[in-house]
Amino acid sequence: MPSSVILHMQYDASVRDLIITFVSGTIYRYKNVPVSVYKRMSAATSKGMFLNTFVKGKYEYEKFEKS
Repeated sequence: MPSSVILHMQYDASVRDLIITFVSGTIYRYKNVPVSVYKRMSAATSKGMFLNTFVKGKYEYEKFEKS
């Protein structure tokens, strides 16, 4: 999953959470994200651009700072 800003992403289908770990270590958990959005993001050429366009500002989230 090459991305200049996203280190790792995962999806918890049981609660529809999209968890994004950034290269900086900051983690965002986006809530109630449809699996179709996760699949489209997984297939996107630019994960960061997809996140900015289709996820940020559209879903409630929690932010976790790097410890």
